[in-house]
Amino acid sequence: MRQVVLDTETTGLEAAQGHRIIEIGCVELINRKLTGRHYHQYVQPHRDIDEGALAVHGISQEFLSDKPTFARIAGDFIAFIEGAELIIHNAPFDVGFMDAEFLLLDPGHTLTADLCTVVDSLTMARQKHPGQRNSLDALCQRYGVDNASRTLHGALLDAEILADVYLLMTGGQTSLGLGDSDGQGHDGMADRGIKRLSTARRPLPVIAANQVELARHEQKLADIESISGGKVLWRELDFP
Repeated sequence: MRQVVLDTETTGLEAAQGHRIIEIGCVELINRKLTGRHYHQYVQPHRDIDEGALAVHGISQEFLSDKPTFARIAGDFIAFIEGAELIIHNAPFDVGFMDAEFLLLDPGHTLTADLCTVVDSLTMARQKHPGQRNSLDALCQRYGVDNASRTLHGALLDAEILADVYLLMTGGQTSLGLGDSDGQGHDGMADRGIKRLSTARRPLPVIAANQVELARHEQKLADIESISGGKVLWRELDFP
């Protein structure tokens, strides 16, 4: 199963008002494991960026001045997401902007729903945690996902964080580490300071049993041994 966790940053809140995508970030999951493949691209919108949006993501028009237009990157972007299940937090927002960009390319262009299936992780979180805050930051706190580097919203960083949250929210994940595949689409990462993909994740803590717990375990084994006539599997295992 191939899934792509996706996030975008935009010039404003409403695609219907002519606002545009200025950043796309995606990370790939295969069979619920991060592969290390990702797509990341800044986009020249050829329009002003709202002050409110700038305060959220910090991406300036000056920074975007030499970046490609959506028309130039659309082919590579579609190739990365096509056929995948997209995981998006507040999917109607991002899908609305993606569809608006596709229609600007061609009024008859294929839309997102024709390229991919879409899962809204915000809807999923609201069903799982009704009456609670379900923003990405709130979910990070709830599931113990490290988002310390998230001082501003960034599409690639938010996609990585959402991937961790999604895996934990949908039944846990024993291996959050990246695979050996090469990434792609690193345009502008050094300028924006996104380091999460190249930073090793913190090792899981190892908590040893205390003396009380060891004594209870030993008593439980003795009880089983008594009932089973001495056939206790744990006694036969050679633990390091």
